[in-house]
Amino acid sequence: MIEFGHFSHAGLRRDLNEDTYFGDAGLGLWLVADGMGGHDSGEVASALARDTIVREVRAGRGLEEAIRQADEEILRQSRRRQQGMPMGTTIVAARVRAAGLFEIAWVGDSRAYLWDGRLRQVSSDHSYVQELIDRGQLTPEQARSHPHRNVVTKALGVTEPGRLGIETVSGELKPGMQILLCSDGLTEDVDDATIARVIAQKDISAQEGVEHLVAAALDAGGSDNITAILLRRA
Repeated sequence: MIEFGHFSHAGLRRDLNEDTYFGDAGLGLWLVADGMGGHDSGEVASALARDTIVREVRAGRGLEEAIRQADEEILRQSRRRQQGMPMGTTIVAARVRAAGLFEIAWVGDSRAYLWDGRLRQVSSDHSYVQELIDRGQLTPEQARSHPHRNVVTKALGVTEPGRLGIETVSGELKPGMQILLCSDGLTEDVDDATIARVIAQKDISAQEGVEHLVAAALDAGGSDNITAILLRRA
């Protein structure tokens, strides 16, 4: 049995929430998308990603193929809209089978964490600062305050399809384990130690957990749209 909580907030510095999310335990699918682009393009791109992935998974497609279809749909809609700035979105999505086997796929800097008694980031950001970290030119602590920390290097609708490079991880979600999916509006203002302290609490529901996480981001400044989904296997 999967218990999950979900919450999204525009933050304190944005009028529009360009994040979107989806969760359905029956389908075994959860996702968070963080849109980007001029005017309302980010909101459109994230909604297109959500709707396409849900449709494709319901039709029996695998998670990676569903994300590729979402990328193609955003590109098609961008051409139709004929606006100067392309629209795009990050995506992080999880599928959990009845037996507890899970797959997580992502493009961009929306993140996936796994809790199994300790917190581990299982996704790797497709971002400029992550590339600097990987090359040893920046520490994770320095990356948190880097002026270009919000620059993504891959996103649906923006990256050349042949270079999209959808990444995946898989494993078994055993009883007591948790998966957190979130947009960078959470991790921008809340560090991993704080996330771990919230998720470790056994006397709160998954819904209360995500509400505490979003509240922590707002208390820290709410610099961006904030979205989080927390899954728990009973």
